[in-house]
Amino acid sequence: MTSYMDMDMDKLKQMKNELTRFMLVYKFALEEMMTKINILEQEFHHTHDYNPIEHVNSRIKSPESIFNKIIRKNYPLSLPAIQNTIKDIAGIRITCSFVSDIYKIAAMISGQADIEVIDTKDYIKNPKGNGYRSFHLIIKIPVFMSDRVEKVFVEIQIRTIAMDFWASLEHKIYYKYDKEIPDRLIRELKDAANSATELDKKMENLHNEISGIKALENSKEELTELHLNDDTFPLPANLLRFLSEKMI
Repeated sequence: MTSYMDMDMDKLKQMKNELTRFMLVYKFALEEMMTKINILEQEFHHTHDYNPIEHVNSRIKSPESIFNKIIRKNYPLSLPAIQNTIKDIAGIRITCSFVSDIYKIAAMISGQADIEVIDTKDYIKNPKGNGYRSFHLIIKIPVFMSDRVEKVFVEIQIRTIAMDFWASLEHKIYYKYDKEIPDRLIRELKDAANSATELDKKMENLHNEISGIKALENSKEELTELHLNDDTFPLPANLLRFLSEKMI
């Protein structure tokens, strides 16, 4: 087996630099997407009076994980081929409060002018056989390097808290039993997935009911103030009147 010491040091250094630049592109793509999601989150919070996003996590596959997938899928072993065939090197998981939020966030992300939607998989309307539910987006986002523009694949998974809890548990069981889960546990997991779906429906119904009550209780004073983070700005009556006339 070839060791690092058997390689030409200059060639090894060049290979490391190429791999570093390759991985950096995915790091920058994640940073671009995280900024976009943060902006959408704040916009949604200020205009709809609640935050639809509970958590956002991101990750980049390790070179070892990428290599293992290449071997498993029998993909060509070159950086350009890897970039074109493996679409989940950069990944983002968005956890939402309610199912309706999943589709709102997916639509807002897909509507960005510089984002190209490559594929969507709706495992909420069409769950996997084991009960897995989530909404997947494969997108391409431009990353501006010093000497080129790279369009980079990013996989985005959007799910509710209940869906995320179920997926985390299923993942742990999957690897605990070395991918050979007993039939009894498979049935239990499927039942748990159905229970999580019912919980999502009940919680969303409660949310809609509470939101309706809150809308009725909004005072006139609240409608004449602008809240941005910790700052409160009174809205001049003349400005409100002017805007009202423009909307007619």
